Amino acid sequence: MDLRAELLKSIWYAFTALDVEKSGKVSKSQLKVLSHNLYTVLCIPHDPVALEEHFRDDDDGPVSSQGYMPYLNKYILDKVEEGAFVKENFDELCWTLTAKKNYKPNRNGNSVVSHQDAFKLWCLFNFLSEDKYPLVMVPDEVEYLLKKICTAMNIELNSCELDDYLSQEPQGQGGLTVWQFLDMVNSGRFLRGIEQEAISMAVEEVYQEVIEDKGFDLCVSRAQGYLWKKGQLRRNWSERWFMLKPSVLSYYMSEERKEKKGSITLDKHCCVEVLPDRDGKRCMFCVKTLSRTYEMSASDTRQRQEWTLAIQTAIRLQAEGKKSLHKDLKQKRREQREQREQRKAAKEEETQRLKQLQEEKERKLQELELLKEAQRQAEILLQEEEQRRRQQHEEMQRTLEIQLREAEQARASMQAEMVLKEAEAERQRKRILELEEMQERLQEALQQEVRARQDEEAVRYAQARLLAEEEEKLKQLMKLKEEQEEYIIKTQREKQVLKQEMENKNKCLEEAQKQLEEVRVNRQRVDQDVMAAQRKLRQASTNVKHWNVQMNRLMHPIGPGDKRTNVSGGVFAGYQPLLSRRDSSLK
Repeated sequence: MDLRAELLKSIWYAFTALDVEKSGKVSKSQLKVLSHNLYTVLCIPHDPVALEEHFRDDDDGPVSSQGYMPYLNKYILDKVEEGAFVKENFDELCWTLTAKKNYKPNRNGNSVVSHQDAFKLWCLFNFLSEDKYPLVMVPDEVEYLLKKICTAMNIELNSCELDDYLSQEPQGQGGLTVWQFLDMVNSGRFLRGIEQEAISMAVEEVYQEVIEDKGFDLCVSRAQGYLWKKGQLRRNWSERWFMLKPSVLSYYMSEERKEKKGSITLDKHCCVEVLPDRDGKRCMFCVKTLSRTYEMSASDTRQRQEWTLAIQTAIRLQAEGKKSLHKDLKQKRREQREQREQRKAAKEEETQRLKQLQEEKERKLQELELLKEAQRQAEILLQEEEQRRRQQHEEMQRTLEIQLREAEQARASMQAEMVLKEAEAERQRKRILELEEMQERLQEALQQEVRARQDEEAVRYAQARLLAEEEEKLKQLMKLKEEQEEYIIKTQREKQVLKQEMENKNKCLEEAQKQLEEVRVNRQRVDQDVMAAQRKLRQASTNVKHWNVQMNRLMHPIGPGDKRTNVSGGVFAGYQPLLSRRDSSLK
């Protein structure tokens, strides 16, 4: 521990004792008195001018610890020299100031330790307390100090009872203040049945060992006892009383230490090693020096561990040139506590992390279950959708098959109708050819008639009338021919419509049926027209016959009757086949 840190702990108690109102501030007059006393006990030359100048300002109010620290560091602590003052006098000054206000030995009705022993416990507390303000001593250090005091009285500390006491205190787990510690000691809970004189001697011994560091051998004063040692020349085992001092390990014939058998000088070149059991001895270890190896045997493993640890500590202190074992041990205990806290924090962090991982795992398992359930639902829906789609496909296929059969039937019927239409068209073409031939013959007959009228000037008038009638009949025939051509064109159009209907058979079946009905109606109409034409032809034939009779009568007186008769008959005879052909075509 640094000297400045040790001094600051005691000064902190003095400062807080002067803070009557517990506001964290002390009046300037009290701080002047405290500073003057510190100058005295620390053997520092007084500097009243600096003291007056530092506290000379317009503000007459109290000063906080932060306001007092610059002056304390600059004019007091920076000038302190180790060894130039008596540390006990400095501690007594600070103890007197703080004990007057805070220490009440009779608060619980009894007092185990005296006022002087309380002062020493206060010094031990400051030495072992943490370097944090307000000052507290952690439970491990409380147990360590009580164990040392109990060990000095050759009694054993009840650790379970101490743990119970610390657990009952509101702030026991975080550490005890010095006043709580003194109350605990004065309660007699851990030192019951022990005389005050024995307690005072034990406190004094621990105080001398830890604080005063008197007789450096006190650092290892507990390392003494019987061990078995192997001889160097005779190589036999002998029981000897060993005593460890800071720089030497001595051994005697007995614990009275009247006859010294030898010593082992300890320095930085020495070392301690644990040996396996042999020669009927157990718990063996050795101390190696530059000139010799000393083999020893302890009664049990615990004793061997205590001896090896004590000897190693003495060797290490000699090598490092340290004067206080307890400061070093305190630092090691603090490092061990920090390591334990770090391991505990790491363990808690690991536990928290594992807990989070477990929660994350459970959450992911739940999500996985939900995903599996969703997947099962999706598979069920997919199967239902597939089954529904399959049923729709089958229904659609059956519908298409029915439509295909109907289309095939319609196609077959349309093909049959097309065959009939083609046959009908072929017949119409034949009729048209016959009409054309009839027209040619009529033209030839007309030419012959013209020549006959030219030759027969006598009958020009009658023939003119006959020719006019014939022309009228011819017009009627031409009209019939035009009607026939229109009918043919209409038939061709119907054929084209039927072809188009053949190409769009699936869409126009009903229209084809309607057109077929129309064709049938037209056919009936044509049949009616044919019948009307036949009637007209019969009437025309009757008229022709009548005119033939008249012509025969008119032509008979003129010349040879046979020739006229033949001529007239020949003219009207040309109409007869034409009419018969027309009649057959219309049928």
